[in-house]
Amino acid sequence: MSAERPARHLPYNHHMSRPTTLSEALRRALGRVAPGTPLRDGIDRVVRSKAGALLVLGDDPEVLAICTGGFLVDAPYSPQRLSELAKMDGAIIISSDGTRIARANVHLVPDPSVPTSETGTRHRTAERVARSIGVPVISASEEMGVINVYAGGQKHQLQDTSRLLDRSNQALQTLERYTERVNNSLGGLTASEVEDVVTLRDVAIVMQRHEMVNRIAEEIETMIVELGVDARLLRLQLDELYAEVDDRIDLVITDYLPAARDTDDTMTELATLTDDELRDLRRVAATLHHGGDPDDLDLELAPKGTRLLRRVNRLPDEIAVRVAAHFGDLARLQRASVAELSTIDGVDSALATQIRDTLTKVTESAILDQYH
Repeated sequence: MSAERPARHLPYNHHMSRPTTLSEALRRALGRVAPGTPLRDGIDRVVRSKAGALLVLGDDPEVLAICTGGFLVDAPYSPQRLSELAKMDGAIIISSDGTRIARANVHLVPDPSVPTSETGTRHRTAERVARSIGVPVISASEEMGVINVYAGGQKHQLQDTSRLLDRSNQALQTLERYTERVNNSLGGLTASEVEDVVTLRDVAIVMQRHEMVNRIAEEIETMIVELGVDARLLRLQLDELYAEVDDRIDLVITDYLPAARDTDDTMTELATLTDDELRDLRRVAATLHHGGDPDDLDLELAPKGTRLLRRVNRLPDEIAVRVAAHFGDLARLQRASVAELSTIDGVDSALATQIRDTLTKVTESAILDQYH
């Protein structure tokens, strides 16, 4: 199982620093204000009318405790009603389920000791409320028409749908190119494995390129959430390009990790590298904790063979691990006879023959692909 990785807010860029994890709370909040939702319709109306707005998406006692002034509305939510109420000063309190407008023209008094990086009064209040009581807050500026969503201790600025679609298409093209590079590097790694000439550089390149794919894919995931109903095609394209990528890199890492090291730990460490660190193959190689000199990229490594055993049709994972552990490395596994394979618990002669035939085919195919 792969570790959860931080999401990104821009297409992969070699000059970016590492972005912050997009919290689940912020993802849910972005879904509530995605194009096609009644709330987004209302916010867009406010922006088009050149009015500002401060919306709190929750009306529980914690929210009401920081409200002063204003008046009770308690009316069904509608985009038109929100637009009209936004013409007044103060915040608008919307029920947690988004179906009712609870209060309007409210003055919010959050804890002033809560840190904020904002400068404008409306945005400062929005960030402090979201941080102090854990509810999503939306602020829309009057002059610039900027819409910010605050939730889970984070902030996300909404973008124009057409511009976001353009960026998502560019990101998909980049993802396609990087996915092809991952496939090429995996093919090269397989060829090196069957010839028993794998180096630390070969493994680090696969890990590096795969993490680049992760960063692009997760940035597109954020766009999908933000685009809402406009992201149906984008979702299909992403799923097609990204299918089974995580499983493959998990198996690569598992094949080269020392026994005391967990795959998820390495995946997490790799995901927390900055973009500058990710470009450094030595830094990527260090996340394997292989016990050798991480600066020696020509260090020879021996895979366990788990990844290639997964090519065997319907071979249970636990038996694949057992077979790999029995022989210790791929080179010994490749030399194993059907009789030797049959001595392993859970492997009968038929399965042993299937393992032997599959490894032979993989070896032949990898060599042909490499030299033709």
